[in-house]
Amino acid sequence: MSDDTDTLPPPDDQRVVDLKEALEERYLSYALSTITQRALPDARDGLKPVHRRIIHAMRLLHLEPNQGYKKSARIVGDVIGKFHPHGDQSIYDALVRLAQDFALRYPLVDGQGNFGNIDGDGAAAMRYTESRMTDVAMRLLEGITENAIDFKPTYDGEDDEPVVLPSNFPNLLANGSTGIAVGMATSIPPHNVAELCDAALHLINVNPEASAEDLTQFVKGPDFPTGGILVESPSSIAHSYTTGRGSFRLRARWEVEETGRGVYLIVVKEIPYGVQKSRLVEKIAELLLAKKLPLLKDVRDESSDDIRLVLEPRARTVDAVILMEQLFKTTDLEVRFPLNLNVLDRGTVPKVMSLAQALKAWLEHRKEVLVRRTTHRLDQIAHRLEVLDGYIIAYLNLDEVIRIIREEDDAKASLIATFNLSDVQAEAILNMRLRSLRKLEEIELRTEHKNLTDEQGHLNALLASDKRQWGAISKEVEALKKTYGLDTPLGARRTLIGEAPTADHAEVTEAFIEREPITVILSEKGWIRAPKGHNIEVNDDKAFKAGDRLKLAIKCETTDKLLMLTTGGKVYTLAGDKLPGGRGQGEPVRIMVDIEEGQDIVDLFVYRPGTRRIVASSAGYGFIVKEDELIANTRKGKQILNVGAPDEAKLIVPFDGDRIAVIGQNRKLLVFPASQLVEMGRGKGVRLQRYKDGGISDIKSFYAADGLSWTDSSGRTYTKRTEELTDWLGDRAAAGRQPPTGFPRNNKFVG
Repeated sequence: MSDDTDTLPPPDDQRVVDLKEALEERYLSYALSTITQRALPDARDGLKPVHRRIIHAMRLLHLEPNQGYKKSARIVGDVIGKFHPHGDQSIYDALVRLAQDFALRYPLVDGQGNFGNIDGDGAAAMRYTESRMTDVAMRLLEGITENAIDFKPTYDGEDDEPVVLPSNFPNLLANGSTGIAVGMATSIPPHNVAELCDAALHLINVNPEASAEDLTQFVKGPDFPTGGILVESPSSIAHSYTTGRGSFRLRARWEVEETGRGVYLIVVKEIPYGVQKSRLVEKIAELLLAKKLPLLKDVRDESSDDIRLVLEPRARTVDAVILMEQLFKTTDLEVRFPLNLNVLDRGTVPKVMSLAQALKAWLEHRKEVLVRRTTHRLDQIAHRLEVLDGYIIAYLNLDEVIRIIREEDDAKASLIATFNLSDVQAEAILNMRLRSLRKLEEIELRTEHKNLTDEQGHLNALLASDKRQWGAISKEVEALKKTYGLDTPLGARRTLIGEAPTADHAEVTEAFIEREPITVILSEKGWIRAPKGHNIEVNDDKAFKAGDRLKLAIKCETTDKLLMLTTGGKVYTLAGDKLPGGRGQGEPVRIMVDIEEGQDIVDLFVYRPGTRRIVASSAGYGFIVKEDELIANTRKGKQILNVGAPDEAKLIVPFDGDRIAVIGQNRKLLVFPASQLVEMGRGKGVRLQRYKDGGISDIKSFYAADGLSWTDSSGRTYTKRTEELTDWLGDRAAAGRQPPTGFPRNNKFVG
């Protein structure tokens, strides 16, 4: 073969495609299609295309509420064949959701057969179920045959479908919507129609510029089909409705049922929206088996038509509120429903709207529908009046009309020429039936002509006045509110607006821990363990590593918090249930908290809310601090006492009294009023006692009425009455004097 045939011809310019541009163009096209044709609802009727097509197909099948049902398969087939060429199952799933009263606040489809349940069970196959429209769906279609909206060609061009429905119902907010598009999503909870009508009437009649926050006086919050209790704050709700983004905290509704002798059960009667009951029960059972719900004994599902979940507490002493708070924290008995009011503005542009903007979008659509329906009706009236004028002329000249029809070759042209008729009038006269030639017919025609003329004048006045148009819309909204009022079975609010129970956070946290007695053992070298029980032998040297020994032992419970002071003046928090068990020698406390290098443990004690302690440095500076101020929320601890080398934290003792006794390493005792000691949250403190050399040895608070007590190394207790302590009484920061006879040689109040 020649060289010419071996070389391929250069490609045409039209065949060269920039891959980056091509991908961008195609992906953008796909994204826009997903946003506008699949995921986001129209702000005007609140429907996505698949739902709109289902309702339109049902209208064409004459499935009105007063007509019989038709197989769902027939509806799905029509939707696929005429309007929506996608999978039959996806269309049927959309149809099923429109019929589920636990999924839609105001169902659009009246289903007959198995349409699924709140347990998450699916609907029966479409060949078994039957459907027809509800009154709400009919309201969405109201005026569709009166040129109220535009139609567009279907995907194959053989038919037309509505661009949007007339929507005499605020469906976007009433039923809500969820969807995920490309780069954006929507999440709109359902609301109460009566409240939406009140807000719409406020916009129409009182303040068209009302803000979303103003409208919250009418729209209290979402109204979910499954009920529950909304425990979001009013300020948070107002902010969400103003920005179009936020979330709503929704809880199950429950009550206590007494069973006698102080024993009770908790019965959950409503669960949060979107939660599958069977999965919820499984989750609670799993947590129960994993011993993560120590306050709960059992869970049972006794539901029939109504929800009834029975929760049995472990003991009659369990606080029902604390138990439920525990369940709200760990299960879907409490959920957060997101708000992202991202919709298609006028069916074209995605936009995050506020509550006020969403309502205005619906009202503006209703005004446009009103104008178009009015114009359509005026056209019909004009045509009918033209025909009636022709009929009346015919009656006034009946004999001549009959003659022309019988004798003239071109009766239509002769009628037009003789009586100066229009083509429409001549055609109507020629098509008139003989039975219409009765004498009474003329009277009826004149009556109809008068009525239509009056209606024409009224409608022309309506079109000419913006105020009258809004008045007509206001009457429509009031009629809607009356039909779905708060006193009607369907319109009554289901989700209560409430406040979360004011349970103590510490109590709720504690409820997750099984209360058991433990003995916390800390060694000199910082190894810690917590064997169960209080009858533990702690002085056995074999229980410690070589060269190590007991520093202190504390009897407490797993629900307790322990506070630990180090020489650097930092306090660390340890949880009793998180400490290593009694096997072996425990674990170094340094792997639990970040104790700085070169610092040692000064003391470890059980946190008691509301109590106070005296903290002191080795140099004799200190102050009173509340134990609540000592809680550290991180591993790094909390700096309480400011010390600088070589000074270090030395003591942290309970404070309860009106006198302070302090003794130094120089064996001098000082007693001064507690009022001279400051209370702080953090700092260096004030001087407690003055030393020439050495530092502080011990400190104690006591009441003057009780006197000062100490215990010697033999366990004997001595008490000095206040009047016997005159030699040692003084002001804070004094030097003090040698202690009374019998005071322990180790300079400690407890020998």
